[in-house]
Amino acid sequence: MGNLAGKKVFISAADQGIGRATAERLIQAGCDIYIHYHSAEDGPKELIALAHSLGQKAASGKADLILPAEAERCVLAGAEFLGGIDILINNAGGIVARKWLGEIDGQFWRTVIDINMTTMLNVTQSALPFLKAASEGASIINLASLAGRSGGHSGSLVYSTTKGAVLTWTRSLAAELGEHGIRVNAVAPGLILGTNFHNRHTTKASAEETIKSIPLGRAGTPEDVARVITFLAAEYDGFVSGATIDINGGIYRM
Repeated sequence: MGNLAGKKVFISAADQGIGRATAERLIQAGCDIYIHYHSAEDGPKELIALAHSLGQKAASGKADLILPAEAERCVLAGAEFLGGIDILINNAGGIVARKWLGEIDGQFWRTVIDINMTTMLNVTQSALPFLKAASEGASIINLASLAGRSGGHSGSLVYSTTKGAVLTWTRSLAAELGEHGIRVNAVAPGLILGTNFHNRHTTKASAEETIKSIPLGRAGTPEDVARVITFLAAEYDGFVSGATIDINGGIYRM
């Protein structure tokens, strides 16, 4: 695994949950970091303070990544602050609401696709010149979901569809960018408690029922996912590309 000290990271939606835990772990590994957020600024401020306490560079920027111009502005600000981008973490995403097939209208369909896929397109396109210029190779990590593997629970049809698309996006992008020394991988978390996603959209009863089926006998934490992302980030000069690592306690096995 490569040394992350001094590596330049752009991470989206790192104000809470998996994104925040990942940013914190990468800072502790020695990375300089630019933290995108959509609304809540408290998390990024605390992460910046942590980085500064360790003598590292960190800054944050607010943007609606669905809008191409805002995504480009945010990424360019990050690249200018960091002096480039070695590692891109596409963490933005969400279910918005649980809706069954008969309840899905065009606006909801487009919104969920935009949040989970258009953001990834806009950020990755904007970051591409800087990733290509990374002197020791670069690493992209995309946040997928167990729902993209298994289809998810009822009411997550559109979300699960987009997360399945992220898996294909990852494989296709790995083939396309390999010649530039850019590795592209994904993680597919299962039940990860302590995130806004599950706080809003998963009931206590549903979580407890799922945990009964998890071979390791517990739900995951944001830190469980952050450890795997950090490994993939450090593979900027490695041979892992086009892969998806499942983080679900053994409930789904391939």
